[in-house]
Amino acid sequence: MITIHRGHIFHIAGAPIVTESAQALESYPDGALAVDASGLIVYCGNWNDRPASLASATVIAHTGCYIMPGFVDIHMHYPQVFCGDAFGGGQLLEWLHGCVFPSEALLANPQYARVAAVEWCDRMINSGTTMGLIFGSAHSYAQDCLFETARERGLRIVCGRTVETVAPEWSQQRTSEEDAVRLVRAEIEKWHPLTPEARKDALQFVAIVPRFSLSVTARTMTALGELYAEYRDRGVYFTSHLNENARPKTGEVDTAKAMYKVDSYLDIYDGKCLPNSRVGGTSCLGKRSVLAHCVHCTDQELARLAETKSSIAHCPVSQFFLGSGTMPWRRTVAAGVNIGLGSDYGGGDEFFIPQILNACFKAHMSEGIPVGMDPYPTDEQTIALHPAELLFTGTLAGARALDQEDRFGNFDVGKEADFVVLDPARCQTMGMTLKHMYTNPDPTRARDAHLFAVIMLARESAVRGTYVRGRRLKHS
Repeated sequence: MITIHRGHIFHIAGAPIVTESAQALESYPDGALAVDASGLIVYCGNWNDRPASLASATVIAHTGCYIMPGFVDIHMHYPQVFCGDAFGGGQLLEWLHGCVFPSEALLANPQYARVAAVEWCDRMINSGTTMGLIFGSAHSYAQDCLFETARERGLRIVCGRTVETVAPEWSQQRTSEEDAVRLVRAEIEKWHPLTPEARKDALQFVAIVPRFSLSVTARTMTALGELYAEYRDRGVYFTSHLNENARPKTGEVDTAKAMYKVDSYLDIYDGKCLPNSRVGGTSCLGKRSVLAHCVHCTDQELARLAETKSSIAHCPVSQFFLGSGTMPWRRTVAAGVNIGLGSDYGGGDEFFIPQILNACFKAHMSEGIPVGMDPYPTDEQTIALHPAELLFTGTLAGARALDQEDRFGNFDVGKEADFVVLDPARCQTMGMTLKHMYTNPDPTRARDAHLFAVIMLARESAVRGTYVRGRRLKHS
């Protein structure tokens, strides 16, 4: 049994790097995405070019709609589901203490945790996000609620309890050094697919997640590194924050370096967490390691991230919200680091990946421009990201960051059919603009401008359906 989804298809084919994504962009205005009974893609291309073997396939016509790969969000905070747009009266550290810790403590209540898990999965489905790398709750019952709900809905997630052995007593987030490792191990054993056969078809995975370096001690980091080394070859993930806020003396970067007495912030996650960056444990960097933000990385840190094939979760919306600055796009790309996209909800206040890509484009168009500077700068930091680079960052780059590019992220034949259907008729401004916008006579420029408009104009209301492995997901 094969099903063909017919509509205007956009995707980044093959396995390019971000700077090659424009050449890899495929667009089929009258496209066919054929999916077999097991949820695998058997054809993607022009409707009129579909092979004769598909003549008897069931056809679902998404007339006037766009079919794109499911969005991949590689930095999210499940315990902050009801903490969006919280007023903290300051930047990152003030916001954590004034808003986030009290909000996250509410998940200690089992009834509240159940509501939070259902709402979280509904939001992912409603926004077309088919995979999320998620900072989880410090409360085991809340974690079980999320994994259970994601499994019931058929959502892909990677999640881990957020580890804090340094936190205010009132926050209800702190655990002892011993309990931190014990609880993470228990979560891995309960929810992570530990065998190659289980991982082949799994949708839910576990990550080791120290909130950030200020939330743990060198002893905790050493223990988590040793735990990661034990499970690394069985597909467990590692994620945390890196170089997010660099306010002098009192910001995250200076505070972390002073607390650990290390040469660079990255050293803490790289096993060099003792004073003077002496080795204190096993490195947590690697191809299933994702560091969020990386706004203020040194060249040496970027080189090390590239060398270890670690990825960055770029979170432009939360960087605006918390005044953290802008991740330097050109310098980070030039270093060879893979960059996926993160909502950082609730540090960011937007779930919908196209709107985060909208912010990404705007951030880098004005990157590095001081206040009062000529509005037409020659500063080489500024860049107009190609629409294919945006699509790549919100889809295939995220799959690569999670070491699952062989399974999803685009519509190559043999991959699992994760996709989202966007209906511009559900969003008046989007629909009318796409209908009446100027069309460049050059077909390539017209294609690129069309994709750009789809991404920039799309709103969550345009999501008509979210599919994982060819199955449409249902919200509550």
